[in-house]
Amino acid sequence: MSSDTSNGFKRELGLFDSTMIVIGSMIGSGIFIVSADISRTVGSSGILLLVWLITGLITLIGALSYGELAAMMPKAGGQYVYLREAYNPLVGFLYGWTLFLVIQTGTIAAVAVAFSKFTAVIIPSFSTKNILFSLLGLKISAGQILAICSVILLTYINIRGLREAKFVQDIFTIAKTLALFGLILLGLFIGANAQAISANFSNMWDAKWLHISNGKIDWVESLTGFSIVIAIAVSMVGSLFSSVAWENITFTAGEIKDPKKNIPRSLFLGTLVVTLLYILANVAYLCILPLVGNINGNDVMSSGIQFAAEDRVGTAAANLIFGEPAAIIMALLIMVSTFGCNNGLILAGARVYYAMAKDNLFFKSTGTLNKNSVPAKALIFQGVWASLLCLSGTYSQLLDYVVFAVLIFYILTISGVFILRRKRPDAERPYKAFGYPILPILYIIPAATIAGILLIEKPDYTWPGLIIVLLGIPVFFGWNYFQKKKIS
Repeated sequence: MSSDTSNGFKRELGLFDSTMIVIGSMIGSGIFIVSADISRTVGSSGILLLVWLITGLITLIGALSYGELAAMMPKAGGQYVYLREAYNPLVGFLYGWTLFLVIQTGTIAAVAVAFSKFTAVIIPSFSTKNILFSLLGLKISAGQILAICSVILLTYINIRGLREAKFVQDIFTIAKTLALFGLILLGLFIGANAQAISANFSNMWDAKWLHISNGKIDWVESLTGFSIVIAIAVSMVGSLFSSVAWENITFTAGEIKDPKKNIPRSLFLGTLVVTLLYILANVAYLCILPLVGNINGNDVMSSGIQFAAEDRVGTAAANLIFGEPAAIIMALLIMVSTFGCNNGLILAGARVYYAMAKDNLFFKSTGTLNKNSVPAKALIFQGVWASLLCLSGTYSQLLDYVVFAVLIFYILTISGVFILRRKRPDAERPYKAFGYPILPILYIIPAATIAGILLIEKPDYTWPGLIIVLLGIPVFFGWNYFQKKKIS
């Protein structure tokens, strides 16, 4: 193992590669699944599209704001570095701590589990219901083992070097972007049917929240006034989860060619492409399937978007275009999508632990590079914890933990743009946040509102997420105490 002091990171990521990391890290399985849950919460085609539009606008504004920080501090670790510099080492550590425990590794685990679920469509023996054995009271399924194997394989590819990792990223991102765009075109021009279009677009704003427990509708809430705002905020858990991870490109700043220009550009281009694809995908769904469905529906049309089998809206839509082969076609698409997504997440995340180790805030060994100029030990630490998370919870539980923690740090980081303008007014800023100060404020206010509503409406997952962040405070001081003791 050679230290980074002799060789350092290699700048091998151009604008195209960087944009592929942004797009590839964002597009996983969410766009093919979460519209079902959103539809049950808002019950309106107009508000379904509004949820995705608001998510897209928030994401774009966030990316444009991060561009200023990325151009100002183009260093490995990205968002961790911005928080450390804008606030103090404690806030930077809390982000890195939460990233390792929940945000990055939780997302990797969730995407890996989704990969295994769709693999099971083609090879049923990989189902998460196929229990192989019990371990410490946990029932371990073939699906979980496959999820872990996918994490191990991608971690190994990334340990081999940046060139191998970016090749996988570029190929899989191009494939899934073209496939998703093709599905959209087929939906709009081939699969569209008059029945669904009439049902969805004749009364777009009649909103109803279906409150469901144990597979039954407990009650139906008509949405008016502020209750619409609450429903939108709650439903955005899914759309936001599908739109996170764009900031991952900032973690790899030490390996990007001309980072002061290419990071802001890739953030804008990547988030714009994904936002447009997501909105168009939902328009396609609404042209193919009725939004309102029957919980006991026995076919894709009667089930609608709300009650698509296992929430697989993409598969239900494809069923009406391709017929019987639809399930296999969509499963292959989502397998490609999730595999490529996790490659980007695994590639980027390890760079944060590397940067933390350089500040003596993570295990020292993770602050070194191997002979291939990548942080191999940081990749291994990340892979082990993500694999354990694959065994610990379901996709939806991990999703809820991740989104709330991500929102907290998005808000803090974009607030950091204002703080650093005051703390370092003379610092070089090759790119300045577009629409400053209006657009960053337009991010902070709705994001804080959504976070507040989620704390009230989804306490089972958001409060534990907040507690995880706060637990980092005693860990930070304890870690520093033992580090100083070692030196003395």
